[in-house]
Amino acid sequence: MRKLLDGVYTGSGLLSAGLIAAICLLVTAQVLLNLITKYGPFAFNMTIPSYADFAGYMLAASTFLALAYTLMRGGHIRVTMILNTVPSAWRLLAELFCLAVCAAVAGLASFYMYRLVHESWEFGDMSSGIIAIPLFIPQSAVLAGLVILTMALVDLTVQTARAGRPVIEQMNTE
Repeated sequence: MRKLLDGVYTGSGLLSAGLIAAICLLVTAQVLLNLITKYGPFAFNMTIPSYADFAGYMLAASTFLALAYTLMRGGHIRVTMILNTVPSAWRLLAELFCLAVCAAVAGLASFYMYRLVHESWEFGDMSSGIIAIPLFIPQSAVLAGLVILTMALVDLTVQTARAGRPVIEQMNTE
């Protein structure tokens, strides 16, 4: 089970990185087309239709798909000012409480994102760009990222409870 979960987190991180690379390629291609249009011999504009829409959808997908990967690598900024003021005897409980609350909030966000995706699919919502994209497609990538984040937070809560100490700080040194 551990290998499967780590594979899901790594896969979502790799997919996120691939989407960032695709954004770079898309924007670079559009810049080159703009230069060709401005300085080239053609009498018409060369553009990638809805490239800004595609880049925005890929950015949203890459952001949410990277959340679990980053969390499990200890890459999120953690504000430990409050945890540092908690007596050491209560620190584990405070950590578990925070992780459980985060998992619940991520689960709730996943639920409502699912409802939005389902509604967009049911009503056939389309983007308003030159190329009409069914909105449930980019929304599904955000939903996948939220579900994987929820899984990671539950996983981290269980790991912390089993270890009897916070494991996120340990992840930074591994």
